[in-house]
Amino acid sequence: MINITLPDGSRKRFDGPVDGFQIAASISEGFAGNCVAMEVDGKMADMRHTVENDASVRFITKKDPEGLEVLRHTAAHVMAQAVCNVYPEAILTIGPVIEDGFYYDFDMPPVSEEDFPKIEAEMKRIIQEKLPVTRREVPKAEALDFYKNDPYKQEIIRELAEGSISFYSQGAFTDLCRGPHVPDTGYIKAFKLMKVSGAYWRGDPARPQLQRIYGTAFFDKKSLKAYLNFLEEAKKRDHRKIGVALDLFSFSDQAPGMAFFHPSGMEMWNALIDYWREEHRAAGYMETKTPLILNRSLWEQSGHWQNYRENMYTVTIDETESAIKPMNCPGGMLLFRRKRHSYKDLPIRAAEIGLVHRHELSGVLSGLFRVRAFHQDDAHIFMTPSMIEEEILGVLHLVKRMYSTFGLGFHLELSTRPEKSIGSDLQWEQATSGLKGALESYGADYRVNEGDGAFYGPKIDIHIRDAIGRTWQCGTIQLDMSLPERFDLSYVGEDNEKHRPVMIHRVVYGSIERFFGILVEHYAGRFPLWLAPVQAVILPINDALVPYAKEVAASFAAAGVRTRVDDRTESLNRKVRESQLLQVPLIVTVGGKEKDAGTLAVRTLDGAVRHGVDRDGFIRAVWENIAGRQKDLVGLGF
Repeated sequence: MINITLPDGSRKRFDGPVDGFQIAASISEGFAGNCVAMEVDGKMADMRHTVENDASVRFITKKDPEGLEVLRHTAAHVMAQAVCNVYPEAILTIGPVIEDGFYYDFDMPPVSEEDFPKIEAEMKRIIQEKLPVTRREVPKAEALDFYKNDPYKQEIIRELAEGSISFYSQGAFTDLCRGPHVPDTGYIKAFKLMKVSGAYWRGDPARPQLQRIYGTAFFDKKSLKAYLNFLEEAKKRDHRKIGVALDLFSFSDQAPGMAFFHPSGMEMWNALIDYWREEHRAAGYMETKTPLILNRSLWEQSGHWQNYRENMYTVTIDETESAIKPMNCPGGMLLFRRKRHSYKDLPIRAAEIGLVHRHELSGVLSGLFRVRAFHQDDAHIFMTPSMIEEEILGVLHLVKRMYSTFGLGFHLELSTRPEKSIGSDLQWEQATSGLKGALESYGADYRVNEGDGAFYGPKIDIHIRDAIGRTWQCGTIQLDMSLPERFDLSYVGEDNEKHRPVMIHRVVYGSIERFFGILVEHYAGRFPLWLAPVQAVILPINDALVPYAKEVAASFAAAGVRTRVDDRTESLNRKVRESQLLQVPLIVTVGGKEKDAGTLAVRTLDGAVRHGVDRDGFIRAVWENIAGRQKDLVGLGF
């Protein structure tokens, strides 16, 4: 007799060994048809897996996120089989599931997207055959013999522990794999190959270059269509294209991975920084600034020289080896250590918008999302252990206020003590309970990532969600028990003895360059009034009205509105159209009638037009909208 416990606590009894299909069918045949894999005592398994003893079982269905991962895992095998059928000389390496799809790396001659139709045609044939996907386990020696002509699989197998090695087969195709997989290839109802690129074996430029083919797969065609539409929308929002179109920023081969911000881009940049400073002053932060270059001894003390050296730019000054800072933290430690502190001084909230440089490989540079020089809105909060929960809660409230201003939702993830860590059990217990307490007090749901914390302390990662549902990890709150120790930081407690402060690293924007790029895509270049590089453009209908247009512009500027006059000898329609292409929120037209009446004609980007608008009242309303950092044109009569 075997007892199977289901997630709801109910039990199913079977006379003997039973596989996943049989267990699922005992619930209902319809339910069994939707199951693609299962979890047996916490371990993922195929539906054909036989359960021989009492166990807890959870089924993975087509509706579960894990179900899509299992499907895509099988789709990667189907693609590998198709490539090997079409290109018999191809040698298999690895093919993992990734966010939104999968890829497989092959040692083979270069392929291009023009080759995709024949690969996809072969994949369709394999899928239509509904080939069962079956697992078998063999001794390590047999696995090595099976792959005697594949050096990549041989390398992987040799690194595995002694014991049985699992293989998965579908028809004549077999691949080394841990699984699980969907029951047969027919479960794949919709797929598409997306792109191809070069990739070094195990990311090492000294190893062979491979062909990496990316794809995606779904349980139905509707989901694939929705995903492709999403990609089209994301493509339209590409910050690199919009940045050029709006003249915000650019890059040069003379400074790879380092952005040039243009005057319009700097207007938006400064609006972001002004807002950051306003919120941080209100939250009790002091702004600081630390040097760009610090000598080797400092980086050895912080541990960066030993553990991060390959990502740092170095320079020799007065025969002393130094480095351009990749992080602001060590400089912040020196600032705290410069004088004696009492427990009455704490918490100290020291913020810095610091320029840092990190050497990223040229192949991973991507617009503002991956650069070599960027600014971080760091803050280091020094406190007593009893202050942890309150300070974390303060950061969470600050984050919520700031992200909501941009219309960005977010979710939270707590990462706990990893296997390798520093600090005592008591320190980790205090730190983790402080984070959990703050999260509970904050009241939002959060996900726990067991063992994913930094070696120096647990952390909260903040993932923002943009206008089209993409998530980006920007903010983070990290408790650090390493740097205060390394730099021998202390404060004098109520007992008149020295104590080690607890320290928080935290960012809100993160990399400001990256956050800038995210906002460009979030708004698709159509920024709210307070953030727009040019907030109003004044268009005189003829040359005689240019002086009056400049007078109107001066009134806007006096109210703090970023304004320009377009007095070019172009048609009014053309100037309106060009202002719309530059996404100027307010297009103000002045003619003789407006001059005589002291009014304005105002057009917005959605095509709405108001005539006879009172000039002074409108400027006042615009100022109030900007000062309130409104998300839309509330208060302006549109």
